[in-house]
Amino acid sequence: MSRVHGTKDFWIGALRAEGPAFHAAVSEATPDTPVPSCPDWTVTDLVHHLGSIYTWVREHVARGVTDVPPKRPPTDGLPVGEAAIEWWQQEFDQLMLLLDGLDPELPAWNWAPQAKRAGFWHRRMAHETAVHRWDAQMAVAAVEPIEAKLAVDGVSEVLDTWLPAGRRQADPAPYGVVQLIAVDAAQEWFLRLRGEGVALLDTDTILDSDDHNTRTMASGTASDLLLALWGRVGFDVFEIAGDPNLLKALRTGR
Repeated sequence: MSRVHGTKDFWIGALRAEGPAFHAAVSEATPDTPVPSCPDWTVTDLVHHLGSIYTWVREHVARGVTDVPPKRPPTDGLPVGEAAIEWWQQEFDQLMLLLDGLDPELPAWNWAPQAKRAGFWHRRMAHETAVHRWDAQMAVAAVEPIEAKLAVDGVSEVLDTWLPAGRRQADPAPYGVVQLIAVDAAQEWFLRLRGEGVALLDTDTILDSDDHNTRTMASGTASDLLLALWGRVGFDVFEIAGDPNLLKALRTGR
């Protein structure tokens, strides 16, 4: 397996593309337009959610410390209508200005079991924006897939960050190895599930023991793999071999 490890420039470039696309989509909708991929959310909820994340990240990422920051405050009282989109744009612009000038090696808190560096947030904000751009486009029936290289890194982020942090959505805790294949990017991943535990495997380790036998394989585009892991599309869009129930244990949160 060859995992894509992005760089600051890669993630900043993704934000420069995904941010304006998000803005364009929400500008087409009315404030109360439902977001089909986020049940019970309207476009206003989506704008508030993403903009408030930007605010929260800006407030803690450049502190140069790894102490846990205050929790993200509720979105009550934020602007609505066109003012909400203007507010979101201001938050996005300020985030971009900060991240563009931020050393990815600067100490910074994150919630994952990995190095506490600011680069975590360059990556996290790129993928948060990309997935919610897709949500916004779903609301106006004008969906475009996530760019393949970005989606590959997004799949890796779910597997090396979200799942090891215990941020699964599914209750089942199955055992077995899952193979995911991005057919449009020549990438594959192997995950070993052991109840509540999950490990991202390198190809060279697959034959270490009989416990590593692949029980499930799913292949599709990188964009669909990422969107399925985030619960945006069903696993039925893939070519699947083996036990499809293992795939449900790979889904993460909103």
